[in-house]
Parts: sequence; structure tokens; C-alpha cells
Amino acid sequence: MEARKKSVYLFVLAGLAVAVTLALLVSPWASSSPDGLEKVAEDKGFLEKAEETEPAWKNAPIPDYAMPGLTKETVDEETGEVVEEPTRLATGLAGLAGTVAIFLIAWGLALVLKKKPPEETGATP
Repeated sequence: MEARKKSVYLFVLAGLAVAVTLALLVSPWASSSPDGLEKVAEDKGFLEKAEETEPAWKNAPIPDYAMPGLTKETVDEETGEVVEEPTRLATGLAGLAGTVAIFLIAWGLALVLKKKPPEETGATP
């Protein structure tokens, strides 16, 4: 493998290692506060209307940024009801799965879209 190609592979692998580390170790401690879009929906009063219908992500492979089945029971502070909350492990594994999935999609696209070297025809101009 030529030196340039090897350095590109090492750079990509180092980037993947950093992304996987962040996904596994940092994502479990991400803020549970609503993001900007959810906050606006809450402030304008149409979040409740959206919650009345079945959520679009109900059948998602990794709903609500957490691996299914890895939950703990907690008491909701507002309603007092017992609800299931995702564990930090569930969030970290979801981050890992998402990171690897996006990496594989990007890698596949790069392989499909990369320039092919010009073919040698043997003819001289």
C-alpha cells in the first residue's frame, strides 16, 4: 500500500475511533432537555397535539436514541406515574450503532463514487 493511501486509511480509522469513543462514552450523559425544535413546539403548544397521535418513531429500530429493552423504572416527577427510562448503556449502544451505520454508509458511497484511474489503451497520442 502506498504511503498516501496508508495515511488516509489511518486518518479515517482514527476519526472512526474518536467517533465511536464519543458515541459510547459521552452520549449517555447528553442533556435530556428538549432540543430547539422540541422546545419551540412545547412553547407554541403543538407538542401536546403531536403526542396525542401515535409517534412516527414508534417502529424505529432505535427509538428515542436508546436501544430497546435496556430500560429502568423511574417515577415521573410531573405525573407521579412509574415510567420506563432508557439506561445510559442503552443510549451509548444507540450512539455506537448510529455511528457505525453512518460510517458504513459513507464508506460505501465513497467506494461507489471514487474516481477510477484512466485505463491504459496502449495507444500514444
